[in-house]
Amino acid sequence: MRLLLQRVQHCSLVIDGREHSRIDHGLLALVGIEAEDTREDADWLVSKMVRMRIFSDEEGKMNKDVIECGGSIMVVSQFTLHASTKKGNRPSFIRAARPEQAIPLYDYVVKQASTQLGREVAMGVFGADMKITLLNDGPVTIWMDSKEKE
Repeated sequence: MRLLLQRVQHCSLVIDGREHSRIDHGLLALVGIEAEDTREDADWLVSKMVRMRIFSDEEGKMNKDVIECGGSIMVVSQFTLHASTKKGNRPSFIRAARPEQAIPLYDYVVKQASTQLGREVAMGVFGADMKITLLNDGPVTIWMDSKEKE
């Protein structure tokens, strides 16, 4: 499982011309699920995400996590995080999990993030054409892959 984490001042997600979800300062988490991923991968990534100390403390140092700074989280599925670009100019997404496997795991990530944050997280809609507007704060962008945890 892969996660692209962006610290944002605000973020909104639009589907079919209507705002579906919005957060103020916090984290936008783009989640890519591949066929071999399990709940263990999700647990590890969610725990890292919620405890990632990338928010400024009183001295301006990145020393607080999203909970300590009172931030929000938006979780969006993004199968393109598993694009293979080794051959040719058209990416292959063969490693991305099929919807019947990915949707329950995506829902699990959202549930675990809500539980650890202590309140609901904003989310996208799996498979929808989503338009995301954000103001990246810093910019701070972190790449995590559960296959690199050991």
